[in-house]
Amino acid sequence: MAGGLGTYQMIRWIDAPVLPESDHPPSTVIVISPGSTFQQVADLLDAAGLIRSRSAFLWLGRTQEAERKVQPGEYELNAAMSPDDILAKLLSGRVLLHSVTIPEGYTIDQIADVLAEQGIADKSEFARLARDTRFVKALGVRAETVEGYLYPDTYRFPRPMAEKDIIKTMVEQLNHVVSDEWKNRAKELRMTMHEVLTLASVIEKETGAAEERPHIASVFHNRLKKRIPLQSDPTVIYGLPNFDGNLRKKDLSHPSPYNTYRWGGLPPGPIASPGAESIRAALYPSKTPDLYFVSKNDGTHHFSATLVQHNKAVEKYQKRPFRRRNRSETLNQSRKTWAVAGHNERSRLPDV
Repeated sequence: MAGGLGTYQMIRWIDAPVLPESDHPPSTVIVISPGSTFQQVADLLDAAGLIRSRSAFLWLGRTQEAERKVQPGEYELNAAMSPDDILAKLLSGRVLLHSVTIPEGYTIDQIADVLAEQGIADKSEFARLARDTRFVKALGVRAETVEGYLYPDTYRFPRPMAEKDIIKTMVEQLNHVVSDEWKNRAKELRMTMHEVLTLASVIEKETGAAEERPHIASVFHNRLKKRIPLQSDPTVIYGLPNFDGNLRKKDLSHPSPYNTYRWGGLPPGPIASPGAESIRAALYPSKTPDLYFVSKNDGTHHFSATLVQHNKAVEKYQKRPFRRRNRSETLNQSRKTWAVAGHNERSRLPDV
């Protein structure tokens, strides 16, 4: 009986947490590297003060054949967890998840930047895999890359995560968002979903005002029907090899297939990841006669049905304010020059 009681007490001690839960011990993040042995895992836990005894934890691991079964990754643990609970978490791979938001209108490379900044994925590998035609085809995407198919949303990913799994998750999320109703609507418009996503991506890049998206969509639909080039600046920018932030007149002649000033119809594929509202706008555009729009420099646009109306709007919202700014800057510069010159003249006068 004494032996049995002693064994029972020993097992209770082995499976007891280092601290009681009432102490509210802080969480500790432990990183298990791929290929780590169970002995190395026990060393990490012991050094972090999460287990009472390294030897006892190794014994516990042997009873569950844990060697080489611990899943790598980040784990959030605390000293109030029992060794059995800790081991169960490590064996099941319940790793720490990090919230990461992919904004609407981001390209493959911008998404890769976000993931790399948070330590979730390797930037180069993500960008490479997103353009691997064999991998893209395996995902069921009928395109050369997954540009436009990586749905912008807030995700919870472990750190790190295999790039292929991240891409697969984002493509699957897009498939979940695109309902049967939207697919049927695309058929009514005689558009493929690839064309819908392409148009939606252009709409996404053209305006940040949600209420304008159906109106922007109507302009592009009207132009497509009349076989008028879309003439969208964001498509030109996407096709430039080294865009420095300033779109120049010569860029409008760049031979890129994405240059919708040179080529009619839609560009070959999406230029970014559109959100749900832009996809909806591409499928359900407003009914307008408009063929043009110009920025009002306040985040919204002025729409016109004729070129005459459009030219007047360009004069009002673009050219006139530009001339006014230039005159104001010239006048301010003249005043500064006069003030400095006057100061210099006065500085040469003798003291009274």
